[in-house]
Amino acid sequence: MMRIGRRAALLGTGVFAIGGRAFAQAMPVTFGALPPLTGAGGPYGPAMLRAIQAVVEEANAAGGIPTRQGGRPIRVVAEDDQTNPDAGVRSARKLIDVDRVSAVMGTWASAVTTAVAPLCWENRVPLFTVSGADSITQLPHQGYVFRTQPNSRLQVTTATDWLLAQGARRVFHLAAQSPFAQSSQEVMAEKLRAAGGSVTGFVIYERDKTAFRSEVDQLLRSRSDTVLLNGYLPDVTILLRELYRAGFDGRKLTFAYAANQRTFEALPNEVTNGLITFQPSPDMDSGAFRRLQSRFGGTEVDPYSAQTTDHAALAILAAAQAGDATGVAIRDHVRRITGGEGEKVDNVTDGLRAIVAGRAVNYEGASGPCDFDEKGDIRGTKFRFEVAEAGRFRLLQMI
Repeated sequence: MMRIGRRAALLGTGVFAIGGRAFAQAMPVTFGALPPLTGAGGPYGPAMLRAIQAVVEEANAAGGIPTRQGGRPIRVVAEDDQTNPDAGVRSARKLIDVDRVSAVMGTWASAVTTAVAPLCWENRVPLFTVSGADSITQLPHQGYVFRTQPNSRLQVTTATDWLLAQGARRVFHLAAQSPFAQSSQEVMAEKLRAAGGSVTGFVIYERDKTAFRSEVDQLLRSRSDTVLLNGYLPDVTILLRELYRAGFDGRKLTFAYAANQRTFEALPNEVTNGLITFQPSPDMDSGAFRRLQSRFGGTEVDPYSAQTTDHAALAILAAAQAGDATGVAIRDHVRRITGGEGEKVDNVTDGLRAIVAGRAVNYEGASGPCDFDEKGDIRGTKFRFEVAEAGRFRLLQMI
């Protein structure tokens, strides 16, 4: 049931029982999972998929999705987007055209989401994503995109305000080629100028390079007090090594997905000490997050797994609220189960029980309140800043 592969199909058709509930020839509702099982997002994709699968198992144990035709089991078909737009498009086409999914969830890289989104809205399939580039929800997606990750404006505004509070004034921006890079640069430059600071350099690099000496030389010549490393885990690891060798002694800030335990395994402590990471933080005090921790056992729960937990719950509860598991019905009912004065629920079982009883629900999950604006962006979240010390991260501040 929990085996993760490029194409992992959970649950079949026919007669079967889950958690004591029997589904006799009920047509399953099929959801597509499209996380990065390999590539730059590979450290996160398997856990993201695992989180989706766990919610689906929980919902099936509770009787599946109640529709006008009766309870329907849920089936998940997973594809690996390989953190690559071309692979993502091929996989999305398969999910939509062959598997006939009612929703796609779990895209990670902004470039992949940008490439996949048109296929989803053209086929009336909601897309739930953790990608951050502002441009994604500016696409004409007709309401079919729901983003649980704060957009780049909110992320970079928070990071830049924090840097300014630490005394940063001259910030060099080193960014991997991606849709996230340009929008990040625009926001950071705007915030720094308003505070009397400046972006001292903006260099976009190809992330598959094995050396970045020319980029590091440009940083050193700029006499910057801070560098923002806006890349992915493999390239940021190389950059950290080269910054250490070059003697850069300024502040180093990166997104938490670009530096984790693997960074400490690849680099000595003297290279990583002082590195600051920031990330949107799940609601770590919520019952939903604690249940996810329990499911994962000793495995650390990252923000993306918390968000894909909510992707699955949102799609299931929206279909239940609609009494219809089509993509259009899910799109039209997501906001009905995430806002208003309904009964607060933080898991799919309680949500399904309330909906079957005819009660309105307000879902708040492992990643926090899932309140979407008219563009499909999450309205707000907490952020976590940490610093690397002796091979581990220490919390600096939660804001």
